[in-house]
Amino acid sequence: MGPFESSLLSELSLLEKQGLRRSLRVVESSRGTLITIAGRELVNFSSNDYLGLASHPEIASAMAEAAQRWGAGSTASRLICGTGAEHAALEEEIAAAKGTEAALVFSTGVAAATGTIPALVGRGDVVILDKLAHACLIDGVHASGAKMRVFPHNDLAKLESHLKWARETHPKGRTLIVTESVFSMDGDLAPLREIVELKDRHGAILFLDEAHAVGVRGRGAQGLAGELGLADRIEIQMGTLGKALGVSGGYIAGSRTLIDFLINRARSFIFSTAPSPAIAAASRASLRIVQSPEGDALRTRLQENLSLFAAAMKAKLPQSAIMPLILGGEEQALSEAARLQEAGFFVPAIRYPTVPRKTARLRITLSAAQSHEQIRRLAEAIQENAKG
Repeated sequence: MGPFESSLLSELSLLEKQGLRRSLRVVESSRGTLITIAGRELVNFSSNDYLGLASHPEIASAMAEAAQRWGAGSTASRLICGTGAEHAALEEEIAAAKGTEAALVFSTGVAAATGTIPALVGRGDVVILDKLAHACLIDGVHASGAKMRVFPHNDLAKLESHLKWARETHPKGRTLIVTESVFSMDGDLAPLREIVELKDRHGAILFLDEAHAVGVRGRGAQGLAGELGLADRIEIQMGTLGKALGVSGGYIAGSRTLIDFLINRARSFIFSTAPSPAIAAASRASLRIVQSPEGDALRTRLQENLSLFAAAMKAKLPQSAIMPLILGGEEQALSEAARLQEAGFFVPAIRYPTVPRKTARLRITLSAAQSHEQIRRLAEAIQENAKG
């Protein structure tokens, strides 16, 4: 072993000692809410497939038919010859669903964030970021070179203080507020109406990550922005096709001018091979379902499951499909995840740097596809350890 590999091994050993080393788990089969890992079938309470659409037969058929028609890959970046009819139609349908003039699809949500933020702000500008914002948003801000200010989670007073500072110290620059609507690790909501009012009062711009809200909050694929009637007051709405919609990819929705600008300036869009036309077709099928009576029924089922689990856990009804069980230390979270896996449930431990230190947790996600029996048994398994 050479010195390079030896140094890497030392760092991995340190991660192991800290309870922070990760490894890939191979899912050998997936059947609805059941997955098989290491030869054992487990009930999955960890995925972001909030409406159970990832295995929907209509979506799978749409993907297969598009692959037969267009082939497996898009062959080039969107600005060369990678933009297909399916991509264009999907973007029109996303914009209509989100109540915006236009939309732009990226290969992933991470690419949407890390391409859009540096395209819009740079040196001389200010970005004000919620402390619990997703890593891809933080990475986008760092890549931009803009001055970054962080406000404590959902702290409106500190946000306003930063906005005043930005206007005083960078009067000629842009001020961009970046937050999530539903926070990915805690499942709580941003005080969106108040943030929009502060943004307007101080002449700022808002970048809203709706990844965990679309399909769960509001009707259809509106997200929290649509639910609160704020879509036309938010400059940049980001979302994903890979959570409640059950496929993959990310998007930015906003004005036609914004989208035209990103086509010319967002590096992760310009220099990436386009998503497969089959992915775009599957996303279109999913979007149709999410906005149909079937989608309404799935959201109702999800709310029933959330109510059932909250009641069984004697907990407050969650604002989203995410219910964290915060345990504190990494070893404690790993131990509880292993215990639940032994009981037949897959709920992996979430640790630093995904969440702040001393807030390691089990991130329990509910789905419309889970049965009431599965939910009751998970609650019983969690409470068993609490009694012990």
